[in-house]
Amino acid sequence: MGEETQQQLQPQSLTGTQPQQQPQPPPQEASSDISAVTNVVGVETIIPVESELTNVPPHTNSPATKIPLRPRKIRKVSPDPTTTESQSETLKSTNSTATGKSCGRNNKTVQPLRALAAPRIVARSLSCEGEVEIAIRYLRNADPLLSPLIDIHQPPTFDNFHSPFLALTRSILYQQLAFKAGTSIYTRFIALCGGEAGVVPDTVLALNAQQLRQIGVSGRKASYLHDLARKYQNGILSDSAIVNMDDKSLFTMLTMVNGIGSWSVHMFMIFSLHRPDVLPINDLGVRKGVQILYNLDDLPRPSQMDQLCSSGIA
Repeated sequence: MGEETQQQLQPQSLTGTQPQQQPQPPPQEASSDISAVTNVVGVETIIPVESELTNVPPHTNSPATKIPLRPRKIRKVSPDPTTTESQSETLKSTNSTATGKSCGRNNKTVQPLRALAAPRIVARSLSCEGEVEIAIRYLRNADPLLSPLIDIHQPPTFDNFHSPFLALTRSILYQQLAFKAGTSIYTRFIALCGGEAGVVPDTVLALNAQQLRQIGVSGRKASYLHDLARKYQNGILSDSAIVNMDDKSLFTMLTMVNGIGSWSVHMFMIFSLHRPDVLPINDLGVRKGVQILYNLDDLPRPSQMDQLCSSGIA
């Protein structure tokens, strides 16, 4: 094969400079090409890398670094294959509804939603009328071993609802303490705040570690209280948001607070928010109860609790 033929078959380098045999096209032509490609309303232009190589002629007459852009094939972006048809229809409906709405006195049009998160339903509180009866009926039907256990106990009763901030503060103060000692410290803390109504983020942040230490609160717990109060003050948490969060989001947000772990969140969901279907997998008493009720040889580990209590074995 001759040298001239080999040069013709050799691929062009995109970074090298080719001999200029004809005048270089003026920049205006390249700009017009760009406009022709990009000024397509509502359609995203995608130029694959392969097309840059295949559409370059074997012998370009201009430097490779200034190759004039040519109109490429235009294709619409396909929807996410994981999006179901019903989700797509819901998204279209939501976007069209949001576009037609206006808010505020300035009558500004709401922008269409870019994404639609899967809705999460917050379960009704067990303190609502009839919810306890529904829960008990479900447990009887779900597990025959629970039915005689339910018969020998009275239906649960619930304390009056306290604000989530007060309940979380109380939970921190009672951590790793006997009930009597925890009650004593909590009573002094309430007095220091001027009553339960005074337990608000600003008041807690105003109490320094020395003041809290004088009523029996350790330095570490004082830092936990301050971290909780700061997250309220910064808007990361709020009472209204906590009440309306689904269980998964609530667990995620509350465990961001220093000193609040999974056990504390589960206790808060059960005794403060009265949420149903909460399994405190780290609670020793609940784990022992599962072991006794289902005649297990060993105390179930926290990692086993979810599987046991949803499989029908326990």
